[in-house]
Amino acid sequence: MRARLRGARQATFQSLHTPNFRKFFFGQLISQIGNWLTMIAEVLLVLKLTNKSGFAVGVLAACQFAPVLFLGAWAGLVADRSDKRRLLIIVQYIAMAQSAVLAALAFSGHPPVLAIDAVALVGGCTVAFDNPARRAFVVEMVSDADVNNAVSLNSALMTSARVIGPAFAGLLVVVAGYGWCFTLDALSYIAVIAAFVKMNTNELRVPPVAVRAKAQVRAGLRYVRTVPDLWIPLVMMAVVGTLAFNFQVVMSLFITKTFHGGVGTFTIFFSVTAIGSLMGALFTARRRSIEVHDVIIAATGFGIAMVILAASPNLPIAFPIGMAVGWTSIAFMTASTAIVQVRADAAMRGRVLALQAIVFLGSTPIGGPLLGVICDRFGARTGLLVGGASALGAAFFGSIAVRRYRARHAADTDITTPADLRVA
Repeated sequence: MRARLRGARQATFQSLHTPNFRKFFFGQLISQIGNWLTMIAEVLLVLKLTNKSGFAVGVLAACQFAPVLFLGAWAGLVADRSDKRRLLIIVQYIAMAQSAVLAALAFSGHPPVLAIDAVALVGGCTVAFDNPARRAFVVEMVSDADVNNAVSLNSALMTSARVIGPAFAGLLVVVAGYGWCFTLDALSYIAVIAAFVKMNTNELRVPPVAVRAKAQVRAGLRYVRTVPDLWIPLVMMAVVGTLAFNFQVVMSLFITKTFHGGVGTFTIFFSVTAIGSLMGALFTARRRSIEVHDVIIAATGFGIAMVILAASPNLPIAFPIGMAVGWTSIAFMTASTAIVQVRADAAMRGRVLALQAIVFLGSTPIGGPLLGVICDRFGARTGLLVGGASALGAAFFGSIAVRRYRARHAADTDITTPADLRVA
Protein backbone atom coordinates (compact mmCIF):
# COMPACT_ATOMS: atom_id res chain seq x y z
CA MET A 1 0.00 0.00 0.00
CA ARG A 2 2.78 2.44 0.93
CA ALA A 3 4.57 1.65 -2.31
CA ARG A 4 1.40 2.36 -4.30
CA LEU A 5 0.86 5.66 -2.48
CA ARG A 6 4.48 6.62 -3.04
CA GLY A 7 4.17 5.75 -6.71
CA ALA A 8 0.98 7.79 -7.05
CA ARG A 9 2.63 10.77 -5.35
CA GLN A 10 5.65 10.54 -7.64
CA ALA A 11 3.42 10.31 -10.72
CA THR A 12 1.37 13.31 -9.58
CA PHE A 13 4.40 15.55 -8.98
CA GLN A 14 6.78 14.08 -11.58
CA SER A 15 7.60 17.33 -13.37
CA LEU A 16 8.72 18.99 -10.09
CA HIS A 17 11.87 16.83 -10.29
CA THR A 18 13.00 19.22 -13.05
CA PRO A 19 14.88 22.10 -11.29
CA ASN A 20 13.81 24.86 -13.69
CA PHE A 21 10.15 23.87 -13.49
CA ARG A 22 10.37 23.64 -9.70
CA LYS A 23 11.66 27.23 -9.51
CA PHE A 24 8.96 28.34 -11.92
CA PHE A 25 6.26 26.52 -9.94
CA PHE A 26 6.97 28.04 -6.53
CA GLY A 27 7.66 31.51 -7.90
CA GLN A 28 4.37 31.43 -9.78
CA LEU A 29 2.52 30.14 -6.72
CA ILE A 30 3.50 33.21 -4.70
CA SER A 31 2.78 35.58 -7.57
CA GLN A 32 -0.58 34.01 -8.38
CA ILE A 33 -1.72 34.39 -4.78
CA GLY A 34 -0.90 38.06 -5.18
CA ASN A 35 -2.85 38.19 -8.45
CA TRP A 36 -5.93 36.87 -6.69
CA LEU A 37 -5.56 39.54 -4.02
CA THR A 38 -5.84 42.13 -6.77
CA MET A 39 -8.62 40.31 -8.66
CA ILE A 40 -10.86 39.98 -5.61
CA ALA A 41 -10.04 43.43 -4.21
CA GLU A 42 -10.90 45.05 -7.57
CA VAL A 43 -14.29 43.31 -7.70
CA LEU A 44 -15.14 44.11 -4.07
CA LEU A 45 -14.02 47.73 -4.44
CA VAL A 46 -16.14 48.24 -7.58
CA LEU A 47 -19.14 46.57 -5.89
CA LYS A 48 -18.73 48.97 -2.98
CA LEU A 49 -18.32 52.07 -5.15
CA THR A 50 -21.30 51.23 -7.41
CA ASN A 51 -23.72 49.77 -4.83
CA LYS A 52 -23.39 46.20 -6.18
CA SER A 53 -23.87 46.92 -9.88
CA GLY A 54 -23.55 43.79 -11.98
CA PHE A 55 -22.94 45.85 -15.10
CA ALA A 56 -20.05 47.70 -13.43
CA VAL A 57 -18.41 44.42 -12.44
CA GLY A 58 -18.93 43.19 -15.99
CA VAL A 59 -17.23 46.30 -17.37
CA LEU A 60 -14.31 45.74 -14.98
CA ALA A 61 -13.99 42.17 -16.26
CA ALA A 62 -14.10 43.48 -19.83
CA CYS A 63 -11.27 45.92 -19.07
CA GLN A 64 -9.22 43.15 -17.48
CA PHE A 65 -9.43 40.92 -20.54
CA ALA A 66 -10.23 43.10 -23.58
CA PRO A 67 -6.51 43.42 -24.44
CA VAL A 68 -6.36 39.62 -24.76
CA LEU A 69 -9.08 39.82 -27.40
CA PHE A 70 -7.43 42.60 -29.40
CA LEU A 71 -3.72 41.91 -28.77
CA GLY A 72 -3.76 38.16 -28.16
CA ALA A 73 -2.91 36.97 -31.68
CA TRP A 74 -0.03 39.45 -31.98
CA ALA A 75 1.16 38.61 -28.44
CA GLY A 76 1.32 34.94 -29.41
CA LEU A 77 3.44 35.82 -32.43
CA VAL A 78 5.72 37.90 -30.19
CA ALA A 79 6.10 34.84 -27.94
CA ASP A 80 7.06 32.67 -30.92
CA ARG A 81 9.63 35.27 -32.01
CA SER A 82 11.11 35.93 -28.57
CA ASP A 83 13.16 34.43 -25.78
CA LYS A 84 10.14 33.60 -23.62
CA ARG A 85 12.00 33.80 -20.32
CA ARG A 86 13.21 37.34 -21.02
CA LEU A 87 9.79 38.38 -22.32
CA LEU A 88 8.14 37.08 -19.15
CA ILE A 89 10.58 39.00 -16.92
CA ILE A 90 9.69 42.26 -18.70
CA VAL A 91 5.97 41.55 -18.36
CA GLN A 92 6.30 40.88 -14.61
CA TYR A 93 7.90 44.30 -14.04
CA ILE A 94 5.03 46.03 -15.88
CA ALA A 95 2.45 44.03 -13.91
CA MET A 96 4.19 45.00 -10.66
CA ALA A 97 3.90 48.68 -11.57
CA GLN A 98 0.20 48.25 -12.42
CA SER A 99 -0.52 46.77 -8.97
CA ALA A 100 1.39 49.61 -7.32
CA VAL A 101 -0.80 52.17 -9.12
CA LEU A 102 -3.93 50.35 -7.96
CA ALA A 103 -2.60 50.51 -4.41
CA ALA A 104 -2.11 54.27 -4.71
CA LEU A 105 -5.68 54.67 -5.99
CA ALA A 106 -7.13 52.56 -3.18
CA PHE A 107 -5.19 54.44 -0.49
CA SER A 108 -6.54 57.73 -1.90
CA GLY A 109 -9.88 57.05 -0.20
CA HIS A 110 -12.65 57.11 -2.81
CA PRO A 111 -11.11 56.44 -6.25
CA PRO A 112 -13.18 56.92 -9.43
CA VAL A 113 -14.36 53.67 -10.96
CA LEU A 114 -13.12 54.78 -14.38
CA ALA A 115 -9.58 55.05 -12.99
CA ILE A 116 -9.78 51.49 -11.66
CA ASP A 117 -11.06 50.32 -15.04
CA ALA A 118 -8.22 52.15 -16.83
CA VAL A 119 -5.52 50.54 -14.68
CA ALA A 120 -7.25 47.16 -15.09
CA LEU A 121 -6.94 47.71 -18.85
CA VAL A 122 -3.16 48.02 -18.45
CA GLY A 123 -3.19 44.82 -16.43
CA GLY A 124 -5.09 43.17 -19.26
CA CYS A 125 -2.23 44.08 -21.62
CA THR A 126 0.23 42.22 -19.37
CA VAL A 127 -2.11 39.20 -19.35
CA ALA A 128 -2.24 39.26 -23.17
CA PHE A 129 1.54 38.86 -23.40
CA ASP A 130 2.07 36.75 -20.28
CA ASN A 131 -0.48 34.04 -21.05
CA PRO A 132 0.86 32.56 -24.32
CA ALA A 133 4.51 33.07 -23.37
CA ARG A 134 4.13 31.50 -19.91
CA ARG A 135 2.15 28.48 -21.08
CA ALA A 136 4.46 27.85 -24.05
CA PHE A 137 7.43 28.20 -21.70
CA VAL A 138 6.12 25.33 -19.56
CA VAL A 139 6.79 22.96 -22.46
CA GLU A 140 10.38 24.21 -22.71
CA MET A 141 11.17 23.39 -19.09
CA VAL A 142 10.20 19.68 -19.03
CA SER A 143 10.55 16.59 -21.21
CA ASP A 144 7.85 15.54 -23.66
CA ALA A 145 6.76 12.76 -21.31
CA ASP A 146 6.17 15.27 -18.50
CA VAL A 147 4.29 17.93 -20.49
CA ASN A 148 0.77 16.83 -19.46
CA ASN A 149 1.88 16.51 -15.83
CA ALA A 150 3.48 19.97 -15.92
CA VAL A 151 0.35 21.49 -17.49
CA SER A 152 -1.84 19.92 -14.81
CA LEU A 153 0.46 21.03 -12.00
CA ASN A 154 0.50 24.51 -13.49
CA SER A 155 -3.30 24.47 -13.29
CA ALA A 156 -3.03 23.11 -9.75
CA LEU A 157 -0.83 26.00 -8.65
CA MET A 158 -3.27 28.47 -10.18
CA THR A 159 -6.11 26.91 -8.24
CA SER A 160 -4.01 26.61 -5.07
CA ALA A 161 -3.55 30.34 -5.29
CA ARG A 162 -7.31 30.69 -5.71
CA VAL A 163 -7.83 28.76 -2.45
CA ILE A 164 -5.58 31.11 -0.48
CA GLY A 165 -5.85 34.40 -2.37
CA PRO A 166 -9.60 35.16 -2.13
CA ALA A 167 -9.84 34.28 1.56
CA PHE A 168 -6.71 36.33 2.32
CA ALA A 169 -8.10 39.20 0.23
CA GLY A 170 -11.36 39.19 2.18
CA LEU A 171 -9.45 39.25 5.46
CA LEU A 172 -7.20 42.09 4.31
CA VAL A 173 -10.12 44.17 3.02
CA VAL A 174 -11.93 43.89 6.35
CA VAL A 175 -8.87 44.36 8.59
CA ALA A 176 -6.55 46.67 6.62
CA GLY A 177 -8.37 47.93 3.53
CA TYR A 178 -8.20 47.44 -0.22
CA GLY A 179 -4.86 49.15 -0.69
CA TRP A 180 -2.88 46.46 1.11
CA CYS A 181 -4.20 43.77 -1.27
CA PHE A 182 -2.73 45.65 -4.22
CA THR A 183 0.49 46.42 -2.33
CA LEU A 184 1.15 42.77 -1.46
CA ASP A 185 0.40 41.77 -5.05
CA ALA A 186 3.05 44.22 -6.28
CA LEU A 187 5.59 42.72 -3.87
CA SER A 188 4.70 39.15 -4.88
CA TYR A 189 6.17 39.68 -8.35
CA ILE A 190 9.63 39.66 -6.78
CA ALA A 191 9.33 35.88 -6.29
CA VAL A 192 8.51 35.04 -9.90
CA ILE A 193 11.12 37.45 -11.30
CA ALA A 194 13.76 35.83 -9.06
CA ALA A 195 12.68 32.37 -10.27
CA PHE A 196 13.14 33.35 -13.92
CA VAL A 197 16.52 34.98 -13.23
CA LYS A 198 17.88 31.94 -11.36
CA MET A 199 16.93 29.37 -14.02
CA ASN A 200 19.62 27.31 -15.78
CA THR A 201 19.07 28.35 -19.38
CA ASN A 202 21.25 25.47 -20.65
CA GLU A 203 18.60 23.00 -19.49
CA LEU A 204 15.72 24.63 -21.40
CA ARG A 205 14.39 22.98 -24.57
CA VAL A 206 14.19 26.17 -26.60
CA PRO A 207 12.46 25.71 -29.99
CA PRO A 208 13.61 27.61 -33.09
CA VAL A 209 12.51 31.23 -32.94
CA ALA A 210 9.96 32.06 -35.63
CA VAL A 211 11.53 34.23 -38.31
CA ARG A 212 9.86 37.48 -39.28
CA ALA A 213 7.58 37.11 -42.28
CA LYS A 214 4.31 38.42 -43.62
CA ALA A 215 0.90 37.04 -42.57
CA GLN A 216 2.27 34.96 -39.68
CA VAL A 217 -0.85 35.50 -37.57
CA ARG A 218 -3.05 34.30 -40.44
CA ALA A 219 -0.69 31.36 -40.91
CA GLY A 220 -1.35 30.36 -37.30
CA LEU A 221 -5.11 30.53 -37.85
CA ARG A 222 -4.87 28.42 -41.01
CA TYR A 223 -2.72 25.88 -39.18
CA VAL A 224 -5.25 25.49 -36.36
CA ARG A 225 -8.10 25.02 -38.83
CA THR A 226 -6.33 22.04 -40.43
CA VAL A 227 -5.88 20.15 -37.13
CA PRO A 228 -9.19 18.85 -35.68
CA ASP A 229 -7.77 18.13 -32.23
CA LEU A 230 -6.89 21.83 -32.01
CA TRP A 231 -9.89 23.63 -33.49
CA ILE A 232 -12.60 21.50 -31.87
CA PRO A 233 -11.42 22.23 -28.28
CA LEU A 234 -10.85 25.88 -29.25
CA VAL A 235 -14.43 26.30 -30.49
CA MET A 236 -15.69 24.66 -27.30
CA MET A 237 -13.50 26.99 -25.22
CA ALA A 238 -14.87 30.03 -27.06
CA VAL A 239 -18.44 29.13 -26.05
CA VAL A 240 -17.61 28.14 -22.47
CA GLY A 241 -15.22 31.05 -21.93
CA THR A 242 -17.82 33.59 -23.03
CA LEU A 243 -20.77 32.41 -20.98
CA ALA A 244 -19.59 30.03 -18.23
CA PHE A 245 -16.18 31.18 -16.98
CA ASN A 246 -17.15 34.69 -15.85
CA PHE A 247 -16.95 33.61 -12.20
CA GLN A 248 -15.93 37.04 -10.90
CA VAL A 249 -19.18 38.47 -12.28
CA VAL A 250 -21.77 35.74 -11.64
CA MET A 251 -20.41 34.30 -8.39
CA SER A 252 -20.00 37.68 -6.73
CA LEU A 253 -23.64 38.56 -7.52
CA PHE A 254 -24.87 35.05 -6.64
CA ILE A 255 -23.42 35.29 -3.14
CA THR A 256 -23.96 38.99 -2.37
CA LYS A 257 -27.39 39.52 -3.96
CA THR A 258 -29.12 36.11 -4.15
CA PHE A 259 -28.00 34.96 -0.69
CA HIS A 260 -27.28 38.44 0.75
CA GLY A 261 -23.76 37.43 1.81
CA GLY A 262 -20.98 39.82 2.70
CA VAL A 263 -17.32 40.13 1.76
CA GLY A 264 -16.31 37.21 3.94
CA THR A 265 -18.99 34.89 2.57
CA PHE A 266 -18.06 35.67 -1.03
CA THR A 267 -14.33 35.14 -0.54
CA ILE A 268 -14.85 31.91 1.42
CA PHE A 269 -17.17 30.58 -1.29
CA PHE A 270 -14.58 31.46 -3.93
CA SER A 271 -11.94 29.59 -1.91
CA VAL A 272 -14.18 26.54 -1.47
CA THR A 273 -14.75 26.46 -5.22
CA ALA A 274 -10.99 26.67 -5.66
CA ILE A 275 -10.49 23.67 -3.35
CA GLY A 276 -12.58 21.66 -5.80
CA SER A 277 -10.46 23.03 -8.64
CA LEU A 278 -7.26 22.03 -6.85
CA MET A 279 -8.54 18.49 -6.29
CA GLY A 280 -9.51 18.24 -9.95
CA ALA A 281 -6.12 19.54 -11.12
CA LEU A 282 -4.19 17.08 -8.95
CA PHE A 283 -6.43 14.24 -10.15
CA THR A 284 -5.78 15.06 -13.81
CA ALA A 285 -2.03 15.52 -13.18
CA ARG A 286 -1.59 11.73 -13.18
CA ARG A 287 -3.00 11.42 -16.69
CA ARG A 288 -0.24 10.68 -19.21
CA SER A 289 -2.25 11.38 -22.38
CA ILE A 290 -5.13 13.60 -23.43
CA GLU A 291 -7.94 13.18 -25.94
CA VAL A 292 -10.73 15.36 -27.30
CA HIS A 293 -13.05 12.90 -25.57
CA ASP A 294 -11.68 14.12 -22.21
CA VAL A 295 -12.52 17.72 -23.15
CA ILE A 296 -16.09 16.74 -24.05
CA ILE A 297 -16.64 14.78 -20.83
CA ALA A 298 -15.27 17.64 -18.73
CA ALA A 299 -17.50 20.20 -20.46
CA THR A 300 -20.53 17.98 -19.79
CA GLY A 301 -19.69 17.69 -16.10
CA PHE A 302 -19.07 21.42 -15.83
CA GLY A 303 -22.44 22.23 -17.40
CA ILE A 304 -24.31 19.87 -15.09
CA ALA A 305 -22.56 21.28 -11.99
CA MET A 306 -23.42 24.87 -12.99
CA VAL A 307 -27.10 23.99 -13.47
CA ILE A 308 -27.26 22.26 -10.08
CA LEU A 309 -25.56 25.25 -8.41
CA ALA A 310 -28.20 27.56 -9.94
CA ALA A 311 -30.87 25.50 -8.19
CA SER A 312 -29.20 25.66 -4.75
CA PRO A 313 -31.79 26.74 -2.16
CA ASN A 314 -29.29 28.05 0.40
CA LEU A 315 -25.61 28.60 1.14
CA PRO A 316 -24.97 25.33 3.06
CA ILE A 317 -25.98 23.40 -0.05
CA ALA A 318 -24.29 25.83 -2.46
CA PHE A 319 -20.86 25.36 -0.85
CA PRO A 320 -20.35 21.64 -1.67
CA ILE A 321 -21.85 22.14 -5.13
CA GLY A 322 -19.35 24.96 -5.59
CA MET A 323 -16.58 22.42 -5.05
CA ALA A 324 -18.05 20.32 -7.87
CA VAL A 325 -18.12 23.39 -10.11
CA GLY A 326 -14.46 24.00 -9.30
CA TRP A 327 -13.48 20.37 -10.01
CA THR A 328 -15.27 20.17 -13.36
CA SER A 329 -14.22 23.65 -14.50
CA ILE A 330 -10.54 22.91 -13.97
CA ALA A 331 -10.94 19.49 -15.59
CA PHE A 332 -12.26 21.23 -18.71
CA MET A 333 -9.61 23.95 -18.63
CA THR A 334 -6.75 21.50 -18.08
CA ALA A 335 -7.92 19.10 -20.79
CA SER A 336 -8.43 21.82 -23.39
CA THR A 337 -5.10 23.46 -22.51
CA ALA A 338 -3.04 20.26 -22.42
CA ILE A 339 -4.29 19.02 -25.78
CA VAL A 340 -3.36 22.34 -27.39
CA GLN A 341 0.10 22.38 -25.80
CA VAL A 342 0.84 18.77 -26.73
CA ARG A 343 -0.61 18.74 -30.26
CA ALA A 344 0.56 22.15 -31.50
CA ASP A 345 3.74 22.30 -33.55
CA ALA A 346 6.60 23.90 -31.55
CA ALA A 347 7.03 26.73 -34.06
CA MET A 348 3.31 27.54 -33.83
CA ARG A 349 2.78 26.91 -30.12
CA GLY A 350 2.82 30.55 -28.99
CA ARG A 351 0.27 31.57 -31.63
CA VAL A 352 -1.98 28.58 -30.91
CA LEU A 353 -1.91 29.23 -27.15
CA ALA A 354 -2.57 32.91 -27.81
CA LEU A 355 -5.60 31.91 -29.87
CA GLN A 356 -6.82 29.80 -26.95
CA ALA A 357 -6.32 32.77 -24.63
CA ILE A 358 -8.33 34.92 -27.04
CA VAL A 359 -11.31 32.56 -27.06
CA PHE A 360 -11.08 31.97 -23.29
CA LEU A 361 -9.94 35.21 -21.63
CA GLY A 362 -10.62 37.46 -24.62
CA SER A 363 -14.26 36.42 -24.69
CA THR A 364 -14.76 37.98 -21.23
CA PRO A 365 -15.27 41.53 -22.63
CA ILE A 366 -18.32 40.10 -24.42
CA GLY A 367 -19.60 37.71 -21.79
CA GLY A 368 -18.78 39.79 -18.70
CA PRO A 369 -21.05 42.79 -19.34
CA LEU A 370 -23.69 40.53 -20.93
CA LEU A 371 -23.88 38.28 -17.88
CA GLY A 372 -23.80 41.33 -15.61
CA VAL A 373 -26.92 42.68 -17.33
CA ILE A 374 -28.60 39.25 -17.22
CA CYS A 375 -27.89 38.93 -13.50
CA ASP A 376 -29.11 42.47 -12.80
CA ARG A 377 -32.35 41.89 -14.66
CA PHE A 378 -33.16 38.21 -14.06
CA GLY A 379 -30.99 37.26 -11.09
CA ALA A 380 -27.66 35.48 -10.69
CA ARG A 381 -29.34 32.07 -10.90
CA THR A 382 -30.19 32.83 -14.51
CA GLY A 383 -26.56 33.76 -15.13
CA LEU A 384 -25.48 30.36 -13.78
CA LEU A 385 -28.07 28.60 -15.95
CA VAL A 386 -26.77 30.40 -19.04
CA GLY A 387 -23.25 29.25 -18.16
CA GLY A 388 -24.36 25.66 -17.60
CA ALA A 389 -26.29 25.58 -20.87
CA SER A 390 -23.27 26.93 -22.77
CA ALA A 391 -21.00 24.19 -21.40
CA LEU A 392 -23.52 21.48 -22.29
CA GLY A 393 -23.96 23.01 -25.73
CA ALA A 394 -20.19 23.03 -26.25
CA ALA A 395 -19.99 19.36 -25.27
CA PHE A 396 -22.76 18.54 -27.76
CA PHE A 397 -20.94 20.45 -30.50
CA GLY A 398 -17.68 18.62 -29.73
CA SER A 399 -19.35 15.21 -29.97
CA ILE A 400 -21.01 16.06 -33.29
CA ALA A 401 -17.83 17.59 -34.74
CA VAL A 402 -15.74 14.54 -33.87
CA ARG A 403 -18.29 12.12 -35.34
CA ARG A 404 -18.51 14.16 -38.53
CA TYR A 405 -14.75 14.24 -38.84
CA ARG A 406 -14.52 10.49 -38.41
CA ALA A 407 -17.33 9.85 -40.89
CA ARG A 408 -15.82 12.22 -43.47
CA HIS A 409 -12.47 10.43 -43.44
CA ALA A 410 -13.57 6.86 -42.75
CA ALA A 411 -13.37 5.91 -46.43
CA ASP A 412 -10.01 7.56 -47.05
CA THR A 413 -7.31 4.95 -46.46
CA ASP A 414 -4.60 7.60 -46.53
CA ILE A 415 -6.02 9.48 -43.52
CA THR A 416 -6.07 7.79 -40.15
CA THR A 417 -8.31 9.23 -37.49
CA PRO A 418 -6.07 10.36 -34.59
CA ALA A 419 -6.51 8.42 -31.37
CA ASP A 420 -7.34 11.60 -29.51
CA LEU A 421 -10.57 11.95 -31.51
CA ARG A 422 -12.15 8.82 -30.09
CA VAL A 423 -15.64 9.27 -28.67
CA ALA A 424 -17.00 6.60 -26.35
